[in-house]
Amino acid sequence: MTCVGVRQFVRDLLTQVYERRLARGLVGADTPRHVGVIVDGNRRWARSIGLEDPNAGHRRGADRIASLLGWCDEAGVEVVTLFLLSTDNLSRPEPELFPLLRIIEGVAEDLSAADRRWQLRPVGALELLPAETVAVLKQAEENTRDRPGATVNLAVGYGGRREIADAVRSLLAEQAARGTSLEELVEILDVDHIAEHLYTRGQPDPDLVIRTSGEQRLSGFLLWQTAHSEFYFTDVYWPEFRRVDFLRALRAYSARHRRYGG
Repeated sequence: MTCVGVRQFVRDLLTQVYERRLARGLVGADTPRHVGVIVDGNRRWARSIGLEDPNAGHRRGADRIASLLGWCDEAGVEVVTLFLLSTDNLSRPEPELFPLLRIIEGVAEDLSAADRRWQLRPVGALELLPAETVAVLKQAEENTRDRPGATVNLAVGYGGRREIADAVRSLLAEQAARGTSLEELVEILDVDHIAEHLYTRGQPDPDLVIRTSGEQRLSGFLLWQTAHSEFYFTDVYWPEFRRVDFLRALRAYSARHRRYGG
């Protein structure tokens, strides 16, 4: 074994020891029911290792998703929301956008394979997506509807402001169909009415949001739902995100005292 190989072996061994230590420390700790993940840094990862094709980063990032969901299963997480494509991303040039959409379609097909156990739900402004992408996402949802595992929201064509606007539109349309006047609606409207029309209606709000790649902002991710969420930012690019990084996020979450605005 070369010197480089020996150093890598030692690093891997130390990482495994540290990972087991983290896992033991989390036994009995508070676990988030819902984890949101902003999978960021695919393109920068590709550039950092000298790859000219940014889609190589997206493909490598796509390969990490099933691993993440397995770690969430181990931790007892019930809902995972993955921010895969924002509404802002839809304005990218077609030669850049379409390969990314194909990769996302591949993720949906992989996670809905017969040997998987998760329930998939596309969340976002699906009407803004190409018909073929919508068809793949909807088929994945249908194929996994009765599976016993965690709910996995695939946020594609997603924008937090768009979601809130869509919720208000849906609420107004529902009340109009019931014959409720605008004056009557103003009198009764509260936050729960809007929450019932969000893309994630019926689900618990995220307890923990993880963002990779060193950026420390939400970029419109679950604006309504993250009012009381804990945030964990890591410099690790998404394609390099490991179980040890996930366990660190859980450790940080378990160490915080959640005040819910108090």
